[in-house]
Amino acid sequence: MKKSFSFTPTALLIGSLAFFPAISNAALPLQVDGQEMPSLAPMLEQATPAVVSITVAGTHEVKQGQDPFKFFFGQRRGQQAQERPFRGLGSGVIIDAKKGYVVTNNHVIDEADEILVNLKDGRQYEAKKIGSDAQSDIALLQISAEGLKEIKISNSDDLRVGDFAVAIGSPFGLGQTVTSGIVSALGRSGLNIEQLEDFIQTDAAINSGNSGGALVNLRGELIGINTAILGPSGGNVGIGFAIPSSMMQNLVDQIIEHGEVRRGVLGITGNSINAELAKAMDLDINQGGFVSQVAPNSAAEEAGIKAGDIIIEVNGRKVRSFNELRGKIGSIGAGKTVELTLISDGDTKEVEVTLKAAPDANIAAANLHPMLKGAKLSSNTKGLGVVVNDVADNSPAAAVGLNKGDVIAGVNRVRVENLAALRDALDGITGVVALNVIRGNTELYLMMR
Repeated sequence: MKKSFSFTPTALLIGSLAFFPAISNAALPLQVDGQEMPSLAPMLEQATPAVVSITVAGTHEVKQGQDPFKFFFGQRRGQQAQERPFRGLGSGVIIDAKKGYVVTNNHVIDEADEILVNLKDGRQYEAKKIGSDAQSDIALLQISAEGLKEIKISNSDDLRVGDFAVAIGSPFGLGQTVTSGIVSALGRSGLNIEQLEDFIQTDAAINSGNSGGALVNLRGELIGINTAILGPSGGNVGIGFAIPSSMMQNLVDQIIEHGEVRRGVLGITGNSINAELAKAMDLDINQGGFVSQVAPNSAAEEAGIKAGDIIIEVNGRKVRSFNELRGKIGSIGAGKTVELTLISDGDTKEVEVTLKAAPDANIAAANLHPMLKGAKLSSNTKGLGVVVNDVADNSPAAAVGLNKGDVIAGVNRVRVENLAALRDALDGITGVVALNVIRGNTELYLMMR
């Protein structure tokens, strides 16, 4: 009988999935000199306090007559939308104990009105969403708590197929669970799980509720954020996927600085090199990203990249496909410089490219303060404040008095150089906020609560 396989994000919507028990063990090398057998316990004692469970609640729009947990599969015409409450479970990882930063998957907290973070020691805290990115499925939360334990982040670019991997999370709401396996593959893309894909594949058991949890190496260092599985009916068959830690770090750094991912783009379209294309183009390679078109005035054009070139490395790391190229570039911020290795007219050469900002690279200002809703903000490129790029009519930001073209230079007499500084200045203020605004040649203060 033919079996149906599907990709499943590993957050658990309560009541929506059956339980599929799975066991996956990695056999560590045994010692032969009579000493005690090796154990993962010492490493896990250090790593597991940094992994949390996340519970969410909220409402989402569903169509009448359909299973509310299947709303994302598309709807028939003529159905009426209804708001339905939902609850969900997932996992997360503490990456900064001092600031209380917790990273998880976007699909874990998407549309949630309430987000609670549960620590291994039993403490529970309400979390604030700092920012998220649906294309890569990363979200950053913040909690206010003492005595947190953060995880050390490893460079996932150094991973090799066959390295041991340990998954930590809270599957099915059972509580913190640990499974082990190996890195089965690297650079997995084209799976249509996310828009930007550069996954680590592992056979460490990952199940519903593990989304946002940690994939660590044998030193207890974070190498990935568990995200999805491939299996029949959502069950685990030893094929799980995690977002590489290096990709996560690039995205989180942008969220911290800008409040959202300020994605850099090359400005090219293309295809993956395969045997058929290699034969048609008389190429000597079978992997890489084939450039079919270069956009005018793009970062690629300015670097001298042209149609027909083949990109084979990004910052010294091999690129196997155009989708993998998209994933790697898409996690690097606008304004960053990357080194590309490409084949052009039969010659291998290296070029440096400064990525340009993707269209509409403005922060949703409501993430910073409710009264800034309706404003689109960006950091001044010279570090002279925060630029107001647009203000929606009849919005809270318009009511405060903000105008397009204003520059927010300070908060309550504290200077702000960029969006990150503005967020820090606004964080924790519960009373009146005085925005120091530069408008043309005039300096003024706007008050908001």
